[in-house]
Amino acid sequence: MPVHDFSGFLYGIELLRDDGWNGDQFPFNLAALKGWDTLKFHPHVTFLVGENGSGKSTLIESIAVSLGLNAEGGSKDHEFSTRATHSDLDRQMRLVRSPRRMKDSFFLRAESFYTFSSYIDDTGSRRRMGGHALHELSHGQSFLALMQNRLSGDGLYIMDEPEAALSPNRQMSFLSRIHELARERSQMIIATHSPIILAYPNATIYEVSERGVSEASYDDLENVRVTRSFLNRRQTYLDILMSDDE
Repeated sequence: MPVHDFSGFLYGIELLRDDGWNGDQFPFNLAALKGWDTLKFHPHVTFLVGENGSGKSTLIESIAVSLGLNAEGGSKDHEFSTRATHSDLDRQMRLVRSPRRMKDSFFLRAESFYTFSSYIDDTGSRRRMGGHALHELSHGQSFLALMQNRLSGDGLYIMDEPEAALSPNRQMSFLSRIHELARERSQMIIATHSPIILAYPNATIYEVSERGVSEASYDDLENVRVTRSFLNRRQTYLDILMSDDE
């Protein structure tokens, strides 16, 4: 079923490269910052995909911080921090916003989801999670409880590697929820490695490589090609990977 006509809340981001920008130092030397000055977002779903260490999570985190969201996950009213590790990239970034005002926003970050769950349980904020104590659910169940109950639609949602807690079946449930949120006039920016999640149709996909950031189609993504090749030639790969030859 098609989603509603909707222009999104965030048209894109611009890199300022002002005083303090040093292309030889972290985070400004990351591959995720190469090859662009303006990155445009799809009104519904934009994906970032690339190797570990390419800078996807740093970029996603900086977008969330620029929106006023908690760097370790959550919404604007979540005030918890285990360690201040986020970069200064947000200071070199300008958000290009649409005139439309969002009713909701959230940063879903797999890396610090345990801390977020503790915060929710300790502060008695279970109502917006469907009444669930997140630590009484499995990791995957708590992710889906948040997706189903906390993300209420008409919002902007930033997500970093949501597949970390989800089985392949649950990733397909996640796909369905993404589509529901898109139909509820929501916009999502998602960093992921999952070929299942990346299959969401009509999304904008940016692939990060050593050369920088470029827009890509699903079938051309390295994650998709490698996964497909392994599944089709599993024994060949296993023979190579487990060979006794030095």
